[in-house]
Amino acid sequence: MYDQDPYIVTADGKLYWMLDAYTVSANYPYSQPDPVAGVNYIRNSVKVVIDAYDGAITFYQADLEDPIIMTYAKIFPGLLTPISEMPESLKAHIRYPEDMFKIQSRTLLTYHMTDPNVYYNKEDYWELPREIYGASETAVTPYYIVLDVPGQDEPEYMLMTAFTPRGKPNMTAWLGIRCDYNDYGKATLYAVPKDMLVPGPMQVESLFSQNPQIAANMTLWGQRGSQVIRGNLLTYPVGDSLLYMEPLYLQAETVRIPELKLVLMYYGGRVVMGTSVADALSQLFGEGLPVEPPDGTQPGERPRDVTGLVAEANALWREAQEALRAGDWAGYGRAIEELGRVLSELSGLTGAAAVELEGALPEEPAGTVP
Repeated sequence: MYDQDPYIVTADGKLYWMLDAYTVSANYPYSQPDPVAGVNYIRNSVKVVIDAYDGAITFYQADLEDPIIMTYAKIFPGLLTPISEMPESLKAHIRYPEDMFKIQSRTLLTYHMTDPNVYYNKEDYWELPREIYGASETAVTPYYIVLDVPGQDEPEYMLMTAFTPRGKPNMTAWLGIRCDYNDYGKATLYAVPKDMLVPGPMQVESLFSQNPQIAANMTLWGQRGSQVIRGNLLTYPVGDSLLYMEPLYLQAETVRIPELKLVLMYYGGRVVMGTSVADALSQLFGEGLPVEPPDGTQPGERPRDVTGLVAEANALWREAQEALRAGDWAGYGRAIEELGRVLSELSGLTGAAAVELEGALPEEPAGTVP
């Protein structure tokens, strides 16, 4: 079985498509089947690399313990190449597969409960959050993000999703799994204490809809015959809170090309509406003043300040949107990745420690997914 999201990368001056392949079964003993995929055994055993120029395919065996892929290797000798032989330039682009992460996330809705009584009564059952995308409500899909992980020196590329309690809109936990090759597959679950309420995606969507200025603009544009499109709601753990960001597009009935009109943000209990990422960030964090150069700054170097970072974030956002319109997924991914780094640096200049939710998240992981 193949993942549904192949992605294109550049390595050694060439273009390659990378695709995750799975070995699956629906007959594994004493294992709960996934309600969507219909399987109860899955391993990301193969990384497929396709040369975009000549179509040459290489199957890299990523799992050396999976009995199914080991059997395939014996049936078809020479078909699989050990992952150790993958060039370093391609290893740098390996990421954790989204479809497998979705299955793990759905399994965790129930199996995060360790107390038998709580599990039997499903007292702490979780749900996947929902958002407004386009004009309708839909489930939030996992997304890739670059953020600072507590205890790590460098920002990490991660795949993450959030969870809400059953029947409630507030956030109860979020799961992040690392994609960088050296820490590939390490998952950490951060749980919000029971006595603390952290707004979930749909609560923030409601705050956006209830904001008088935002509602007035959406109503005005709708009356003119244009279609208002709400983009994906992105969640960034920043400082002692969560930064939510959602683009708002306007599409004419005649020429159906979405145009970015507003950027909505929520942070620390505040809702702002900006004409750009820079505008919205300035409203949240202020223009800022240059800070003292950090240790190691070379003489003559210009220190990074809030104003410069806000402008850089705005430029990266526009770059990402242009790449998205052009269908340049690699360019879009690079811009979003760099935007995550800038937001992490911005949180540091505003006096907050990136990612760690003070008072909301434990210093140690609440659990891990094997």
